[in-house]
Amino acid sequence: MLEKILNLHEKKFLRSLEIAIGLTTWLIITMPVWLSFWHPAVVAYFVLAFDLYWLYKSFVLGFNAVKSYLKVSAHIRVDWRKEAQELLGYNKTYHMVVIPEYNEPYSVLRDTISNLTKQDFPKERLIVVLATEKRDEESAETAALLKKEFGRNFGQFYITQHPDAIGEVKGKSSNMAYAAKQATRKLEGQGVDLDFVTVTSCDADALLHPKYCSYLAYAFLTDPDRKFHFYQSAIMFYSNIWKIPLPGRVLNTLGSIWSLAQLVLEKRLINFSTYSLSLATAKEVNFWGRAVIPEDYHMFFKTYFKFGDKVGTKPIFLPTLADAAESTSFKKTIINQYEQVKRWAWGVSDDPWLIKNFILHKEIPLWDRAQKLFYVLVDNHLIWPTNWFILTLGSNIPPLLNPVFARTILGHTLPLMSSIILTTCAIFLIAVVVVDMRLRPPKPSSFKGWKVAILYLQWLSLPVIGFFLSSLPGLDAHTRLLLGKRLEYRVTEKI
Repeated sequence: MLEKILNLHEKKFLRSLEIAIGLTTWLIITMPVWLSFWHPAVVAYFVLAFDLYWLYKSFVLGFNAVKSYLKVSAHIRVDWRKEAQELLGYNKTYHMVVIPEYNEPYSVLRDTISNLTKQDFPKERLIVVLATEKRDEESAETAALLKKEFGRNFGQFYITQHPDAIGEVKGKSSNMAYAAKQATRKLEGQGVDLDFVTVTSCDADALLHPKYCSYLAYAFLTDPDRKFHFYQSAIMFYSNIWKIPLPGRVLNTLGSIWSLAQLVLEKRLINFSTYSLSLATAKEVNFWGRAVIPEDYHMFFKTYFKFGDKVGTKPIFLPTLADAAESTSFKKTIINQYEQVKRWAWGVSDDPWLIKNFILHKEIPLWDRAQKLFYVLVDNHLIWPTNWFILTLGSNIPPLLNPVFARTILGHTLPLMSSIILTTCAIFLIAVVVVDMRLRPPKPSSFKGWKVAILYLQWLSLPVIGFFLSSLPGLDAHTRLLLGKRLEYRVTEKI
């Protein structure tokens, strides 16, 4: 039945899903208000259940952050090049690193490419693709300077200029698709076996660990299902962590530890930001999407619906450093951070497409499809903009709006029970703080000693920062989806 509707009215079906997702977000947020007049107990039990769920998530985050930290600490010490050299196929393995950029400062791109020269993998089999946009008038000059300085350090150094095209969405995904396709043609012309080439989608400010390519070669060559797998390291927004103001520092620290903790959740791990996969696989699925903004999740599920439940993401237990959102003033930095989070939250725009393919691809086991749909749609996208409202306001609204319910045992104790549960969540924040202090770069001399105490006190501001820099931009994205106001790709400013 649903398949027939999809075939006859696909655009209307997808648009109805966009509206449904946006409405669901607003219904969850406002439910404690409108339902408290009729069924306050239902609201109370919902809030308590969500509090317990948040307690579970807090425990999992703290536990997995410590577990991943220990693995990263051990894997950093491994000589991955030596391990990989002993494997069959090592001498014909290539790594292609695609760096999509638009209006990026020369200094940022220089740091990223200069960092690639530190890879301990043989440079003659390292291919750098600087993927520029044709509409960027300065890109040709910048790219030429970078190639002149670094071209000789790598086996090959390609420059691509992505032209604007009808039907495409301007952004990283369409640029990645164009650049990877152009570079693949060149490699095929040289007779390179694509089955032994990995391609890394590398953000313009991402600094790969010096052992990344060697570790990737080892993971790739020892993986019998490498055709179906992505490879993900921990994205740590630490490059400028000591420079940004407190709100950005709290948010990016938490984001970094979350990224680290995800590595041990292999069955739920989905590639994000900077990641790798087989170039042969990328070609077989016709490269990245050209009409989407959330390029990482979309590429994962594009591959998943092509090859089925074998598709997954393997962890690379190494840190990849990246810049946190920053600008020339406090106000501009906060706006920059808000816009970046809103762009990430716009991943919800891919959910109707995901639901459509969930319905159509019955050859994939139902349970596997359901798990992935739940993780992305519910556990990630729907909870993102709604959790702050439920956790912060949810327990106080029913007794406030319904005096009769307030005189019941449940109504009287609801705020207290909720407070106890959420206070317990804070215990697991200690693990986050400890791991953060172990992993973040050393304090620069310019950072005043008296400010160190603030690093511990800053977590008290998490409820306020969580609202303005997480839930609010998330709600912004969901509301845009509901109203049909598409979000244009906005490059995060670098300085």
